[in-house]
Amino acid sequence: MAEWLGKALQKLLHQFESGRNLLIIIPLPLEREFFIMTLKFLHWLGIIACFSLVISCFLPWAYYADAHIVNEADRTFTGFYSFQNNYGKPGKMLVFTAVISFILILLPKIWAKRTNLFVCALGVGYAIKTYILFVSCYNAYCPEKKIGIYCMLFATTVMLICSAFPSLNLKTIGETEKD
Repeated sequence: MAEWLGKALQKLLHQFESGRNLLIIIPLPLEREFFIMTLKFLHWLGIIACFSLVISCFLPWAYYADAHIVNEADRTFTGFYSFQNNYGKPGKMLVFTAVISFILILLPKIWAKRTNLFVCALGVGYAIKTYILFVSCYNAYCPEKKIGIYCMLFATTVMLICSAFPSLNLKTIGETEKD
C-alpha cells in the first residue's frame, strides 16, 4: 500500500513543471559556501605562511647592544646566527618544519593532514621556546626585539591554524573512484 501511494504521489508531482527539476542539485546556502571558500583560502594561506617562516629565519630577530660583543655586525641575531653560537641555530629546525609542512599541505591524503597538524603544533611550541630564549632579559639588560622574531611567531601560528582546517575532499560511503 505504501509503495503504491508513494508511486502515485510521484506521478502527481511530476506532472507539474517544477516537479521535473527535483533532481537538480540545489546550491548551498551562502554561509556554507563562504565556509568552503574560507577553507580553500586557508590552504593557500598555509603555503604562504611556510614561505614566510623560511624568510623570517633570515631576518633580524634581536639586537644586543651589550658591551661584551665588540663587533657591531655581531650584535644582530637571526635564526641562523647568534654571537659565538650562544643560542644555537633555531632557523634550521624552523625551516625543516616549514618544508615538511609545505609538503604535507600539498598531499591530498588524510594521514598527511593529520601529520601536518602534529608537525605545526611542534613548530609553534619550538617557536615559543625560541622567542623566550632570544628576547629574555639577562644581567639587567633586555635585547631589542626586531621584526623577524614577530614574523616567525606569526607564521608558525598561521601554519597551525591552517593545518587545523585542511582543504580535503572526502568520499562518502558507497562512492567509487572514477578511472
